[in-house]
Amino acid sequence: MNNNSLTGSATRRLEAIRDIVRGGRVRSQGELARLLRQRGIAVAQPTLSRDVRELRLAKTPDGYTDPAESAAPAAPATTAPRATRLGRTLRAFVVSIEPAASLLVIKTPPAAAQPVARALDEARPPGLVGTIAGDDTVFVATPSERAARDLGRRLAALAATSEKRPA
Repeated sequence: MNNNSLTGSATRRLEAIRDIVRGGRVRSQGELARLLRQRGIAVAQPTLSRDVRELRLAKTPDGYTDPAESAAPAAPATTAPRATRLGRTLRAFVVSIEPAASLLVIKTPPAAAQPVARALDEARPPGLVGTIAGDDTVFVATPSERAARDLGRRLAALAATSEKRPA
């Protein structure tokens, strides 16, 4: 389905879904359907599943996110240092990080590889030469096998670090 063929009610529903997901945690499609009903929008579960795919929403441990929103231009560096943004992005989207010769293979939920690659490219951690992102996989080029292992360990530590640190 492309946006040219959408009816007014479908367009309204898609906009409402995106608004709900951007506005807070939505952990399941059932919860999303309930929030839509509160806005006066009734939707069948198969239609809601298609809408989630159409919007390319990503399911994370914290619920649905909009990768397009995460990939939007970030706030100025003074309010969110690049390393902090990278850590948040890795925690939100990374499923696994595996070295493969001089590459790292980073797996993400569907539609989340682009925000991860962008965060890596912006942060430019030592050892990173470049990234290539698909739908759910990011290939990270490094200059050597050792650099790939070292960078992989650093990124895995960032992905596992809790944002809430003891005082």
